[in-house]
Amino acid sequence: MSATDSYDGKPRSLLAVLIHAYHPHTWRERGIFYAVGVLLATYLVVVGVLWFIWDNKPDLFDVREVALQMAGGDQAKLVPGYVTTATVIHTAQVMLDKPGGYLSNDRFPPGVFMDNVPNWEFGVLTELRDVARALRNDFSRSQTQSREDTDLQVAEPKFNFDNNSWILPASESEYRDGIAALQRYLNRLSDERRDDGQFYTRADNLRDYLATVEKRLGSLSQRLSASVGHIRVDTSLAGDPDARQSTPTPDERTVKTGWLEIDDHFYEARGYCWALINILKAIEVDFRDVLVNKNALVSLRQIIRELEPTQDHVWSPMILNGSGFGLFANHSLVMASYISRANAAIIDLRNLLMQG
Repeated sequence: MSATDSYDGKPRSLLAVLIHAYHPHTWRERGIFYAVGVLLATYLVVVGVLWFIWDNKPDLFDVREVALQMAGGDQAKLVPGYVTTATVIHTAQVMLDKPGGYLSNDRFPPGVFMDNVPNWEFGVLTELRDVARALRNDFSRSQTQSREDTDLQVAEPKFNFDNNSWILPASESEYRDGIAALQRYLNRLSDERRDDGQFYTRADNLRDYLATVEKRLGSLSQRLSASVGHIRVDTSLAGDPDARQSTPTPDERTVKTGWLEIDDHFYEARGYCWALINILKAIEVDFRDVLVNKNALVSLRQIIRELEPTQDHVWSPMILNGSGFGLFANHSLVMASYISRANAAIIDLRNLLMQG
């Protein structure tokens, strides 16, 4: 119905048309089917608008500014580890508090029909789990025999809770408990009256964390590349003549991602890279002296530059899956290219941290 249409043939404004359509008299006059149709149309419009709003992914943020805000503007509180921990906290908060909130465990429209955002959330959550484990096992401990931080003991398993739990308990409540534990750890880091909260900016700690990142990026790159399908040679035992594996596997096999999973892998990689970029920017601040001493600061910055294009706006209404040199684009291969270059740079950075 246009803005000038009406039931009596006289021109009316859009507002007047809507008032007439929703008036109880009109419903009584036109019957139950008319009322149900109007309510259904309204519901679909509301769901569509919410879908459009909730489908927008958060932008990258200024890690130093976020840390300074958490410190109440006090520059002196930005001790080693403060920016990294504050970035982990803020990353988790953005995942939970973005428009629409946390959607992975939604049971009602439009969230239940939106798979791109939940996959993005799972990518972010994967990085949060990795860095929470690194905080607990590496960054907060000076030696292998040192005690674990009590709050990080709480935070790490909280972020490993099921990402799809709707109630009793809900995933969000567990993750917020993890955020609260990280906040307590953050407060102790900058408290000069206490020495039980520590963050050690050691080269070996950073190298161990980057080893985990290296494996994550390698897995994402392989899954994204499989969008076009290719023959993969089994290299599981390469380089070690005495190596064995549990069950035999074929020497060659064709690997191809299912059509319905292509956009899932794409948005999971996009979410993981979004969180990783923020964490690496924070590491650049906290580990600056170590990186400068190893002549590796520029290498870390290059990794960040390689990952930033993964957050570019996707202009296509859907994730395209053209062949490698075909007529149409293949967004998965483009994403895999950025991730592979970053992964290669991380391998070089780890070597610098070991040898520099």
